[in-house]
Amino acid sequence: MTDSTVAATLPRPSGSVKVHPLRDLSTMLRRNMKNQFRDKVAVGAIIGIPVLFLLLFNYVFGGALGDAVNIAGSGGYVDYLLPGLIIMTAASQLIGTSTQTSVDMTGGIYNRFRTMAIYTPSILVARVLASVIQALLSMAVVTGIAFLMGLSPNATPLEWLAVVGFLAYVSLALCWLGLAFGLAAKTVGSASNGPFPLVLLPLVGSGIVPPESMSTGVRYFAEYQPFTPMIDTLRGLMYGTPIGDSAVIALAWTTGIGVLGLFWSIKAFNRERPDQPN
Repeated sequence: MTDSTVAATLPRPSGSVKVHPLRDLSTMLRRNMKNQFRDKVAVGAIIGIPVLFLLLFNYVFGGALGDAVNIAGSGGYVDYLLPGLIIMTAASQLIGTSTQTSVDMTGGIYNRFRTMAIYTPSILVARVLASVIQALLSMAVVTGIAFLMGLSPNATPLEWLAVVGFLAYVSLALCWLGLAFGLAAKTVGSASNGPFPLVLLPLVGSGIVPPESMSTGVRYFAEYQPFTPMIDTLRGLMYGTPIGDSAVIALAWTTGIGVLGLFWSIKAFNRERPDQPN
């Protein structure tokens, strides 16, 4: 998922044209950041969906559900609930990334970029980096709201650093997948709707209640789907609860998702590209 990997695979401008990778990446990153934050509806959805579930489950169902879980900290059910909704926030970025990518792809913007003397990998890398930044900011907002609701983690500064690094890696992988959805989609509507089931997947895991409390079939799915070890790892880092092998499994899932998104993105990006000069 590195810039060099993308550079080795994507087409480049003619050898007689000098490109400036860092300058082009910076320019594309600024463009994408401005476009993302201008889309108030997308920003509201990325933050609003997890916040809505945070308020709903904590204040409406929290009394009943709180009795069914081992509360991680002393803040009540919100302590158990937040890690799952932070991962849901990262997953919500899939929709924003996919939709914004599809708008550029179907509008011909990417085709225009590819005919210009710019560092071609910067088109994709900048989109992913902008989405990761937006995802991290969104997760910070959701966490801040949870603190207002009584969140009480006991993580050390080193553990908080691990939380940020872990969430950045998860966001990076999911944003590559979102990019792939957007590049492969035929319409903006399909780019928006395609990733939506993944946004709700953290709810069918350990995000709301422990999988042990579920019926057999649902429990089996919840235990072996990719978001459950991510949630358990994040919960362990925030509250000092046992992580076990969840961290290794979470990193394996995250890496697999990222690699899938990376190579799917490259394939979709190159699929209908204009002919490159010889």
